[in-house]
Amino acid sequence: MSVNLKENIRFLLNSWMVDKFLKFLVYEKRFSRHTSLAYEKDLNQFFSFLKVQFQIHTEQSIAHIHLRAWVVSLLEAQLNPISVNRKIACLKSYFKFLNARGLLVKNPASRIKPLKTEKKLPSFLRLSETTSLLDHIEYDNSFSGKRDQLVIELLYASGIRLSELINLKEEDVNTYDGTLKVLGKRNKERLVPINEFLIKMIQSYLKTYKSTGELKAYLLLTDKRKQMYPMFVYRLVQKYLGQITTLKKRSPHVLRHTFATHMLDRGAELNAVKELLGHTSLAATQVYTHNSMEKLKKTFDQAHPKA
Repeated sequence: MSVNLKENIRFLLNSWMVDKFLKFLVYEKRFSRHTSLAYEKDLNQFFSFLKVQFQIHTEQSIAHIHLRAWVVSLLEAQLNPISVNRKIACLKSYFKFLNARGLLVKNPASRIKPLKTEKKLPSFLRLSETTSLLDHIEYDNSFSGKRDQLVIELLYASGIRLSELINLKEEDVNTYDGTLKVLGKRNKERLVPINEFLIKMIQSYLKTYKSTGELKAYLLLTDKRKQMYPMFVYRLVQKYLGQITTLKKRSPHVLRHTFATHMLDRGAELNAVKELLGHTSLAATQVYTHNSMEKLKKTFDQAHPKA
């Protein structure tokens, strides 16, 4: 068998395995398309590294030392440890997938561990800043103004993610029950309660929306009547947060963090906040208890005579 033919067979086998894995992520694990594309990019990068550095073309030839070498190369390129950990998670998932299906005898990623990273507390708005954002900013009485206000209110009042926001449809809003149907990560649906004020705001927005005669599939649209996209929402949120806070981070996720922190500060149970946020485990929600604990410590220091 010629060298070129062997190379072609190896390439086709490798591509088939990767393709099978990516389909598994999307259709069984219900990962988003964005995540599966990131995993595909990581795997292509990894295999390119192996081919150049070790002349390795098949999964059967990969050992633990090769994975370590790739991680070292990423760190030498000064890649953020959080990004490196995502790539490690990708490899661990890929080789576990192959091993579980008998496509690989040994799992070379079984002993590799994620890097230690600095745990940062989520950024959030103080209550006074939130009051300024919701009550003191004046929005135009136009389609764009009502949409901007609704975006800010929805992110803070419901704690939904950016991806969940831009994929909302009119039928997802139940004004009778006062709920919002949200399609979260891995296509998991959940219901989020919304208050009467937000319901009236949505109705007012829809009235202006429908007056144009251009009904679209999605609830929130750009000025050009297209579905909103992530950067559009980022710019919108940064515009309004910049008017009321000195926080360096002014992303839509800051409003989600603010929602969770304020809920816990006001006595909400951790499990309830977990369900509202759409987290799969309490560990992801517990990070917000640190913010609440910092507030309690400050109160203790200010009020306790022996502090």
